[in-house]
Amino acid sequence: MSDVPAFARGLCDDAAVFPPGLAPLADAVPAHRRHRSAPYAALVGPLVLPATALDQLHPLLTGTAGPLEVSITAPNGPAQAAKAVETAARLPVKVHAVEVTVPAAMTARDLFRELARIDVPVFVEVPRGERCGDVIAALADSGHRAKLRTGGVRAEMYPDERELAAAVASAVEAQVPFKATAGLHHPVRNTDPETGFHQHGFLNLLLATDAALCGGAVGDLEGVLAERDKDTVAAAVHDLGEAHAAAVRLGFLSFGSCCITEPLTELMGLGLVPSSLLPGKGATA
Repeated sequence: MSDVPAFARGLCDDAAVFPPGLAPLADAVPAHRRHRSAPYAALVGPLVLPATALDQLHPLLTGTAGPLEVSITAPNGPAQAAKAVETAARLPVKVHAVEVTVPAAMTARDLFRELARIDVPVFVEVPRGERCGDVIAALADSGHRAKLRTGGVRAEMYPDERELAAAVASAVEAQVPFKATAGLHHPVRNTDPETGFHQHGFLNLLLATDAALCGGAVGDLEGVLAERDKDTVAAAVHDLGEAHAAAVRLGFLSFGSCCITEPLTELMGLGLVPSSLLPGKGATA
């Protein structure tokens, strides 16, 4: 059995090639292979790549390491996603999912008609604002999953606690599993000292999902997302227990991280995962 606790299994998708990491593809692929063979491998989800990177991938996949598990982002919409899946079929990869952005002029009905052509799991990035509810409602009928944006390279790309709480509550009520993207650089809610951005914590998001599953109102979730005390958040995650944490993770599936070892090290510092998962690293506060 893995030493990675249930709340953390498959939690961190490897988004090394995206900001702020921006790792070259030639470095990201072998690094991902190392992550997937490390003692903490159970923490690590697929390598997330933009559709435009697939043409550069084949020379990096020689050898006998087995298929590379990838999740493919398609910011230009379902047509780009469908083409990316066709391209990936010619490569030694396993497509975990495609992650599709909704074009501004496309209705939810047209979006899901186009997505019917795609035969791998689909995450739809839920637009912020007025379209959020309609897209989540349509996702409930489609069987696809949601992708919630939790940050980015500009301050306005970060939803506040109220907005994110409402999106989580809507997804849970509609029984739509979701992943999160961008801005979750630390386990607990914080303010970045360099940018001044107020960043959500991925453990806060986990606990907010639990609160929603337990019938909490949006205001309750907002309070959970706003909590900045590390000990309080860590204790709440610990108290979930293995079985309950696994059930919560059926709602909150994963988040993209540009560095796999940083969240792992911080979880070690909080006492939530054993230090033996990262040899040579002591637990840090």
